[in-house]
Amino acid sequence: MQTRDKIFDDISQLMTNAMGVAQGARDEAETAMKGMIDRWLADRDFVTREEFDAVRAMAEKARAENEALKARIEALEKG
Repeated sequence: MQTRDKIFDDISQLMTNAMGVAQGARDEAETAMKGMIDRWLADRDFVTREEFDAVRAMAEKARAENEALKARIEALEKG
């Protein structure tokens, strides 16, 4: 019976170690994948969210100014 408990203890320890190795491999693969994606994105000409929002705000302001100028020109042409 003592031998049987030792075998189960050994199997349990082996499984615990295997799970630790698998978790380590998963973490390493995840880190490598994130690094590859970061490098790929850095090589592209993508804009950041902040840059996009800034240009969008500028475009909205320019559009509003154009509408105001258009209305002013129409009023001057009528008068």
